[in-house]
Amino acid sequence: MYAVLFALVGVSTIGIARTQTASPLIPSEMPCDASIRHLLAKRVHAIAGPDDGIGIVVGIIEPHGRRIVAYGHSGGRDKARLTGDSVFEIGSVGKIFTALLLSEMVQRGEVALTDPVTKYLPTGTRLPEHNGHKISLGDLATHTSGLPFMPDAYPTVGDSHNYSPQDLYDFLARYELKRDPGAEWEYSNIDYWLLGEALARRAGLPFDELLQERIFRPLNMSSTVVKLPDQPRLKVAQGHDASLQPAPPFYALSVYRTLGAAAGGVYSSPSDLLNFLSVALGFKPSPLGPSIDAMLETRRPMDGDQQALGWIVEGKGRNEFFFHEGGTWGYASAVAWDPAKKVGVVVISNQQQSVADLARHLLRPELPLETPSLAKHAEIPIPAAALEAYAGRYVAEDVGDFNIIQDGDHLILQTPVDWGLPRFRLRPATKQEFFVAEMPMRVTFHADEKENITGALIYPPRGQHGIPATKITRRP
Repeated sequence: MYAVLFALVGVSTIGIARTQTASPLIPSEMPCDASIRHLLAKRVHAIAGPDDGIGIVVGIIEPHGRRIVAYGHSGGRDKARLTGDSVFEIGSVGKIFTALLLSEMVQRGEVALTDPVTKYLPTGTRLPEHNGHKISLGDLATHTSGLPFMPDAYPTVGDSHNYSPQDLYDFLARYELKRDPGAEWEYSNIDYWLLGEALARRAGLPFDELLQERIFRPLNMSSTVVKLPDQPRLKVAQGHDASLQPAPPFYALSVYRTLGAAAGGVYSSPSDLLNFLSVALGFKPSPLGPSIDAMLETRRPMDGDQQALGWIVEGKGRNEFFFHEGGTWGYASAVAWDPAKKVGVVVISNQQQSVADLARHLLRPELPLETPSLAKHAEIPIPAAALEAYAGRYVAEDVGDFNIIQDGDHLILQTPVDWGLPRFRLRPATKQEFFVAEMPMRVTFHADEKENITGALIYPPRGQHGIPATKITRRP
């Protein structure tokens, strides 16, 4: 779906954030606080009720300063209002710090982007190759290694099986690349886990400590951690799943514990992320400034945009901006910044519905907002005998197979392997509409005139449009 022809674009962006300080700035048109708060209130009320414990925080940094606009509260018993110091899981936004660490180590001369990743892994580690081409560190950081999003089999939430790093290495040893490394873009959590493994072994430190020592402390990100310590100073917002129930932490699924901080297991606050943007935009000097600039030099094409080290590059020329979003079981985040206008935006919510459109819209008002879906659904009972009609294999062209499995008195949804999701229980809202409680996923079933189920529209966790799928068999 994201296939693109290979091209490595060398662009002169060294010092992009810093050297433009003396140039004429494109005027910022960021909305006032009242307008942003109204926007946030409208979004929160579209998803949930006033007592459901969710909210959104926006952080903005501009040439004349920074500001925080928040709406809603953190959930839990105290229902504390969200602030710039509230701490959230930031999911894949954390990948930008893994990429920054790579850039910093390149600047030090410790590694090179062209180094094969096997150079820094345990002796005897087998990684797939294609036509004799090895996967490089640069391939991993730009999602062009050819490795999939997630491994092909792993436990579901609550499963007692401990998915270990050895399980991932075993998966990689048997995986076969379908193309040369560097040839095409395909988003991959495995890429960043492997990158973290290599950087940690090269530095001789656990990856978590390496991030703290070289990235978070130098950037004055004192509320940014990998695992939450037992410290009351951190004001952690309670996360909420797609049904507004308290969500399990990122590390509840053992495969995500293994993927760890390199792939997205980081907690941070809006204020800390603004500290990072203050360096990226050149407002604050830092030894990491050149490394942040260097992240933008390597670019590879991806579905109409470009992938730099960690960052997605949207737009062209002086209209371009840098973007990344993240999502976990109970949180959503997005960071965007514009070097020409000298403006950066952070948006974080303690509910998992995406906030990427909010970040883009605040930075580029011409980019439209999405229509959020109501999070609450009422589950109705359907007899087990009636559920048998829904079970089967559903084939979606260019997407893959969805399996709907009857398990006693309920249905289980199994998505295509490359979606990297565990199995979820499907809950009926009507005889045609089913939903997943843990993620914003829905399935609308279609029937013929005899009421035989013939297909379905399957709504993914990110995106507004349903994927049409035809039912092929009664049982997978």
